[in-house]
Amino acid sequence: MSEREPDPPVPSSEPEPREGAILPEAAPAAEAHAMNEPEPAAVTGPRVEAPPAPPIAPPIAPSRPRIGPLDERPEEVAVIPRARLRAHTRRDFLLFGAGALAAAVVGWWLLPDSTRRQWAPGVPHDRLDTLAARVGLSRANRDRVLNGALSFDDDVAEALYSKDRRVRTYRHSDVTPLRNNYHGQTPGPEFLATWTLNLSGLASGGEQRFALLDLVARFPHVEQVTRLVCVEGWSAVAWWGGIRFADLLAAFPPNAGTRWAAMRSSVVLDSHGNVEPYYVSIDLATAMHPQTLLATHQNGRPLSLAHGAPLRLLAPVKLGLKNIKAVTDIVYTVDEPPDYWNERGYSKYDGL
Repeated sequence: MSEREPDPPVPSSEPEPREGAILPEAAPAAEAHAMNEPEPAAVTGPRVEAPPAPPIAPPIAPSRPRIGPLDERPEEVAVIPRARLRAHTRRDFLLFGAGALAAAVVGWWLLPDSTRRQWAPGVPHDRLDTLAARVGLSRANRDRVLNGALSFDDDVAEALYSKDRRVRTYRHSDVTPLRNNYHGQTPGPEFLATWTLNLSGLASGGEQRFALLDLVARFPHVEQVTRLVCVEGWSAVAWWGGIRFADLLAAFPPNAGTRWAAMRSSVVLDSHGNVEPYYVSIDLATAMHPQTLLATHQNGRPLSLAHGAPLRLLAPVKLGLKNIKAVTDIVYTVDEPPDYWNERGYSKYDGL
């Protein structure tokens, strides 16, 4: 019986392992071998200590921008309970209503009588006035409050006055038209032939009377171009000529203790053409100011009737209502004299 030959090997689809590769079955044995290998001996020698770790600095908070006194503050969120917010709203409403009512009452009280009669004519005006008087808002108290406010303003203006301060001067080319601002009709020329300036309150105890030619011949003539400012809101640059008020005071000094000059025009007319004297009070410090003139000329020519012929006051440190026209009398006084516009609700001092 013949021996059977072995079958040829069937080729495998898996690639043959490369030389030196570890078969899957041998992997656990390799790991065990590695675990059984001794660790390498430690290196002997001097021990070197590691440098200490640097300290950890605390975190730096971001710097807040510096806020100036006029800078806008950043918005902040505020949580307010609803009940508190409602209480604030009611309180604010009541306070606002009370303030508005008080402002209306005081505003009505301070209004001129003619305005109040126009807004609430007849019985309503009388009833409102009666009600106001019962709580102390009478006409006498109103005048006292308003006069006190004006007096305080005058005191502050007088305290800040400087005799060394001069107003700006201009060139002749800067001159602008000047209004005829008489509060009534312009006086006619009939008084010019007999006009005189009467001066009293003098240290000599007597009185002086000057014709226009006497004044012009006795004192030096000076000129200046300054601005005249009216309380009504307009102004004009004008070229003036005349004598310094200070020169008149030096030649004819007033009584000791004099602080005021009462200036009067007896030829001024009202709106109907009737004589209505006009008078102003001017403090002596302003009269002595180097730019205060008793003006006789304008634009290089004698004053016209429209602008105060034959003599007017020109005080550029005062409002225009103090710059009296057609002056006929000057009286030096210790106490403050009456003033036409102050009696009608304007200030007494009227300085710029």
